This record gives sequence, C-alpha cells and structure tokens, in this order.
Amino acid sequence: MASEKFRAADDSKIVEPNVDVEQDAGSLHDFSYAAKDWHYSHKWTRRLLQWGLETRGITPVSEGERVDTHYYKIFFLWLSFNFNILSFSAGTLGPVIFGLGLRDSCLVILFFNLLCSALPSYLTTWGPKLGLRQMCQARYSFGYFGVTIPAVLNLCSMMGFCILNCILGGQTLSSISDGHLSWSVGIVIIAVLSLLISFCGYHVLSWYERLAWIPVLIVYLVTLGVGGKHLTNPPPAEPATAPAILSFGATIAGFVITYCSLSSDFSIYYERSVPSWKMFLYSYLGFNIPLILIQCLGAAVVLSAPFVPAWETGYADGNVGGLIEAMLQPTGNFGKFLTVLMALSVTANIAPTFYSFSLSFQVFIPPFVVIPRYMFSILATAILIPVSIVGAHKFYDTLTNFLGLIGYWASAFGAVVLVEHLVIRRGDFSTYNIRYWDNYRRLPTGLAALGACLLACGLIVPSMDQVWFVGPIAEKTGDIGFELAFAATGLCYVPLRYLELRFRPLA
Repeated sequence: MASEKFRAADDSKIVEPNVDVEQDAGSLHDFSYAAKDWHYSHKWTRRLLQWGLETRGITPVSEGERVDTHYYKIFFLWLSFNFNILSFSAGTLGPVIFGLGLRDSCLVILFFNLLCSALPSYLTTWGPKLGLRQMCQARYSFGYFGVTIPAVLNLCSMMGFCILNCILGGQTLSSISDGHLSWSVGIVIIAVLSLLISFCGYHVLSWYERLAWIPVLIVYLVTLGVGGKHLTNPPPAEPATAPAILSFGATIAGFVITYCSLSSDFSIYYERSVPSWKMFLYSYLGFNIPLILIQCLGAAVVLSAPFVPAWETGYADGNVGGLIEAMLQPTGNFGKFLTVLMALSVTANIAPTFYSFSLSFQVFIPPFVVIPRYMFSILATAILIPVSIVGAHKFYDTLTNFLGLIGYWASAFGAVVLVEHLVIRRGDFSTYNIRYWDNYRRLPTGLAALGACLLACGLIVPSMDQVWFVGPIAEKTGDIGFELAFAATGLCYVPLRYLELRFRPLA
C-alpha cells in the first residue's frame, strides 16, 4: 500500500497512499486533489512544504494518519489559549461593568466556567473519532449549505477575539515605551508575530502552545509578589442583584462556550483509540485552570486599583495593559521586560485562532479548499490590523458587547451538534459516513438545524440584555439568552430533525 495508489469505492477518484480507504476517507472531493496538485506545482510552495509547513485544510484526516499519542498536548493548547491578558480583562468586567464585588464576581467566574467549558471539552473528543474539523462535522446536522451560516458567525467571532487580543497586546507594548510606541504600532507587531506562528500549522502550534504559558505564569507570580499586599482587603460591595449576576455570567459564558465551534480542529491528528474521558479531562482542565484563576485575579486587581495611585494612573481610560505595567513598576527594567512578555501572551490565542479562521473560511466558500490553508491567515491579518486600530479606544464597550452577543449563536450551535450526536445518532460515531463529508446530496438539508435556531430566537431576543437592547424578560431576570438559546434550540431540533429524516435518510 505504501507504494501504490488505490481507487475509492466509486472507482472515480484516485486515493493517495496515506488515505485509509476502509474508513471511507478515500472518496474525498476532487478539491482535495486539486489542492495537492496546486501545492506541488509552485516552487516556493514546495520549498515551504519541505520546511514542514502544513497545507491541509478541511479535508478529513484518515484513520491511518491519526497517529499522535501525546494526548496531553491538548491540555497545554487550551491552557496557553487562555493564559493571557484577555482572560484577565474578562474578569475585570464583573466589578467595572456589572458592579459586582469580589466574592460575587469570583463565584460567577467559577460556576459559569465550570458549566460552559464542558461542551467544548466534549467536542474536542470527537476529533480523534472522526478526523473532521469542527465545522465539517457540523455539516452532518446543518448540512452542506446550511453550515455556511454558523461558519460566517464563527469567522466573525474568531476575528472579534483576535481584535480584542491585538488591542490589549498593542496597549501593553505601548505602556512601556513612554509614548515612543503607539497603540497602532503595537497592534501591528502583535498581529504579524501571530501570523508567523500560525503560518506553519498544527505541529508548530502544538509545540508553541506547550511553552507559551510558562513566561505568562512567571509574570503573574511576580505581579502577585510585588502587588499582592494591595489585594488583601477588597472594598465592601453592594448586595448583588440577580440581573447583574446573570448578565456577567452570560459574558463569561460567551468567553468560553464559543470554543465549541473549533474544538475538534486541534484534535484530529490524535490516535482514534484515545479514551474520550482522557481527552475530555485534559481539555476541561486546560480551559478552567487559566480562566478561573486569571479572571478572578482580574476582578481582584481592578477593585483595588482606585486605592493604589500608580495602578489608578496606569488604568486610566480602561487601559488594562497600563494597569499591568503599573503593577510591575516596582521591579524596574525587569518589570518592563515582564510587561513585554505579557503583551506577547496574546499571540498564543491569536495564532491558533488564525488557524481555525482559515478552516471556517473554506467551509464558508468550499471551492476555496484548493487554496493552501496558510493563505487565509494572511487574509485574517490584513483584516485584523486596521479594524483593531480603529477599535482600540473603545475596548471595554467592544469587549462587553462582543462577549454578550457571541454566546447566543454559539450556544444554539452547540445544542444542535450535541442533540444530533446524542439523540439522533445515539452517540454512535459509526453513523457518520465520512465518504459524504462534502456531498450535499447525501448530507442533511440543514433546514431542521436552521429552523430550530430561528424558532429559538423567539426566546433569545426577549432575554437579551445589551447596551443597545434590553428584552422584557431580561429586564426582570438579567441576560439569560445563552441558556435559553441552548435549551430552546435543542428542544426544537428533535422533532424538526425527525421530520427531515423522513425525506432524507441519515448520512
């Protein structure tokens, strides 16, 4: 088999030697072969491939190619993904935006993260079983054409996170330059570094993410060492209200539940036999350890900032990077070096997001699968830099509105793929025929999934609590949109999907 080419079951497409025909990955779409030809027909692309560049896009990974047994790497991926200054900023929203005290902020952070990280952690376990990127797997519920809607929403969500990270990184770099480096230049530096890291693909990313959290941990430990004495007596807080708690909870949920749209993108190379509980546990800890600890630290620091003159000055106009720099001032030039490390911590989030951005773009416009994956990272960078520069001076408004909104669609998306797997397919991965991963005639129409999401909007909209709109339900309860999005979409999907199955059988 290593020296021959085999024909797929339909005898119409040539399968490369490393494709496992028995797993039905042999009959991949012609686009995958066109892409391979494109890659090898250009001299500069061949050179990049020799250097280890990954060009694979959304084409499935056959069982024969799923050979990675270093399962612990998924823990470090999610750890570094969230071990950065953006998580710190999300924690500050509890006191700054919703008026919560330290205890209430930390309790919300704890329980909403523990709850909402379960879904993306579970979806991570699907990668080794199916060898499909997350948005490709969603075709088995949303359909070939219907999945373009969540793909577009996912592109917008990922770009939003990259914008927030770039703004924070740029602000933090600027804070140590005494005005010689503008926010805009800092943003460009962060974006270009992230592009370079993401350019090479999965293997370089997994190596980088295993190490990226270490310098950030050192920064936080030094920060606590020199500024921890100011965190011992938090100011008394007003009694928390249910709307404030639920609205902050919705914001925290929006931070973590959106990972469910890219969870399996980074686990498709793991060996199929990996125990699902092990992948789930590594992922669950990788999400919760950094998010809970760093978000709670952010809440504690921002509550103490008004009582520490240097911190208050650094935090002027909501400059979180300036606050970190002010906390490290007692360590002198070493503190400036640590501040640079903190600024660069966002690259561990932006780079893998660029990676998934390219995959969702190929799902959004399937003919683009012939274009190497890394070209979309360049496109993302070209979009990211100017938008980040424009939005840099409205960070808190952008952060609050963005996190609140993305939780709704991500929750509905997660409900559909989860119900499809557990209820419709009875949790059986063998019911996913990988042969039809890009065959719109055999995949679901997507009408059931989109119809369920549309019907759920009848409950989501009245439950929204945003700056520009507060629904009648949210006025009394706070923002419970993401909870109702998950429940309502899941309940509506079941009858609609069974109705759909009467006209098109399971694929």
